Amino acid sequence: MFSTGTTPRQSSDRLQIAALVGLMIVGAAFVFSATMVNPLETEKIWFAQIWFRQIIWYLLGAGVAAMMCVLDYHTLARWSFVAYWAMILCLVAVLIPHIGQTHGWGARRWIDLPFFQFQPSEFAKLAFILAGANFLSRPPDELRQSKVFWQGIGLMMLPFLLILKEPDLGSALVLLPTGLVMMLVAGTPRIYLIKLLLGVGLLASLFVADLLFAPPRWQVPMETYQRNRLLIYFGRDYTHFAPPNATPAELQRLRQRQLDDAYNVRQALISVGSGGLIGKGWRQGTQNALGYLPRAVAHNDFIFSVIAEEEGFVGSVIVLTLYAVVLFTGLRIAGQARDRLGKLVAVGVVTLIFSHVFINIGMNIRIMPVTGVPLPLLSYGGSSVLCSLFAVGLLQNIHIHRRGY
Repeated sequence: MFSTGTTPRQSSDRLQIAALVGLMIVGAAFVFSATMVNPLETEKIWFAQIWFRQIIWYLLGAGVAAMMCVLDYHTLARWSFVAYWAMILCLVAVLIPHIGQTHGWGARRWIDLPFFQFQPSEFAKLAFILAGANFLSRPPDELRQSKVFWQGIGLMMLPFLLILKEPDLGSALVLLPTGLVMMLVAGTPRIYLIKLLLGVGLLASLFVADLLFAPPRWQVPMETYQRNRLLIYFGRDYTHFAPPNATPAELQRLRQRQLDDAYNVRQALISVGSGGLIGKGWRQGTQNALGYLPRAVAHNDFIFSVIAEEEGFVGSVIVLTLYAVVLFTGLRIAGQARDRLGKLVAVGVVTLIFSHVFINIGMNIRIMPVTGVPLPLLSYGGSSVLCSLFAVGLLQNIHIHRRGY
């Protein structure tokens, strides 16, 4: 039993809140910069423009985060499995035609509501963290049972497979480090995790070998755009997969298609590199203004490239510093948590945010393949912003209700 009545109410973590406010200011400024070079956007009335909608999402998300601070996280945990299974149903529903909607690359990831494109995969990550922390906060002796270990893996793999089916490889992948780190911190025997990682590593190696070297008829089924993104990342020549009797014209078409598929990544790298030390200035980025960095992705997946071009290395370091403050204060909150449940929720949130930041910035500088993973609080998107602030609200909740001695 934990009674908040016997413990003096603690204050929020102001350093983390300051870093979050800084990220939101940067996000609003550069979503504005990335979108207001588009004539189609400037023709809209101001309250319908993307940058203004992003600010609305910030305000709504801040309200959600404040609500998370009011409730004790133990109350949230008691409802965690209800939320988990509700999100599983939403992940199933989004796969059904006429319920789930396709945008961009044609992936079925959204449920269109009157004023909101609901993306269940974003909310499923938070539901998984709460349910996983609740499941893993059992006595250490139970965690040593292989049955409990595989139940925990199943809890992680169910949303993973459903999100992968959409397909949304990036959102599915961030569940893996989040779940495994939570299991490690909870006290799951390391031998279990080591064997699991060795197995996953072997499968990943076989998958990469199949992707790069197997003839088309032997390749693992994938969406064409996913395969092309991975081939671009590994630098594999498309002509390798051409039939033996391919004509020079066919080979040239394959080379041109490879150039077209690598266009976004190439322009993102040019944007980052052209920013230099201090950048070209806010709204002065030529890659963005002239449309070389595609306008459809500049304000979401490639927002970091816009920041790097306009504010240079210095601006990039400031962004990374703000994220570092959020992450390290999150780890401090985990260390000060009053119980294992709070520690596991905090560790899950920190790992989730770190995974998003690492993957998104990594794909902007080509150390990671391109995926649809947003940069928390900087990329445009209602679901992403709400879930990011909900997650940080959980951290603040744990900090407020930390041990009082």
